[in-house]
Amino acid sequence: MEKGNLMVLVQPAELVIIGGAALGTLLIANPLPVVIQIFKGILAILGGSKFTKAYYLETLRMLLDLFNFARKAGMAKLEADVEDPHKSEVFKKYPKFMKDHHALDFVCDTIRMSLSGTISPFELDQMMELDMEVHHHQALVPISALTTVADALPGLGIVAAVLGVVITMGALGGPPEEIGHKVAAALVGTFLGILLCYGFFAPLAGMMTKMVDAEGQYYNALRTALLAFSKGSAPVLAVEFARRSIPAEYRPSFKDFEKATKGGGTAAVAAKAA
Repeated sequence: MEKGNLMVLVQPAELVIIGGAALGTLLIANPLPVVIQIFKGILAILGGSKFTKAYYLETLRMLLDLFNFARKAGMAKLEADVEDPHKSEVFKKYPKFMKDHHALDFVCDTIRMSLSGTISPFELDQMMELDMEVHHHQALVPISALTTVADALPGLGIVAAVLGVVITMGALGGPPEEIGHKVAAALVGTFLGILLCYGFFAPLAGMMTKMVDAEGQYYNALRTALLAFSKGSAPVLAVEFARRSIPAEYRPSFKDFEKATKGGGTAAVAAKAA
């Protein structure tokens, strides 16, 4: 808009200094698995969150089928399903859920402990809360690492700028155009460091945090359903507890849930509750 020359911002040396130092900071401060998780998290942002209303609805259907199967076939049959979920006829109907290995283990391990008969609902709830807390902390590790790199970028930009100023001092006495070019290159280092921090890496870390929070809300819905069922609630009532715990923007309506479960609506809720 101001008729400036955009090519002035193309300074490979400044990018090498800032980008190389940032990458070195990342690799020195974090083990390789954390670095891999950072890149996976960035790719996940590009793909969008999987925790949509449709995904929640499918999960509710899975829980209802699982709980109904336990009531009809007996707990012994359910134990076989949770011991080897990949051979379970119930879980096989929900391939999207089975792809989430941690969620699958979370449900199966919780039901397995509930079937042991040696744990109270309160202790089961504590166990699920502990599992969720550990998983949440682990998911935040790559985000913390990315935030640290983002915070370091303005400083690295200053480093690049200072090196540019040192080069400029050595060119004093030369043509004014050459000195102006070197000063501009030094200032671009500061500009790039701040821009990459506040305009790119910090927003990425913020979006990754929101995705981790969305995953935590999903596990909370699973926890609510499993706890209600372990307390003896009817299958459809236990799933309704889970539906009510879903955030409003992703929560399927009761009519959507009723339609998806083909008859698991108001009449069924009243009958099962009675």
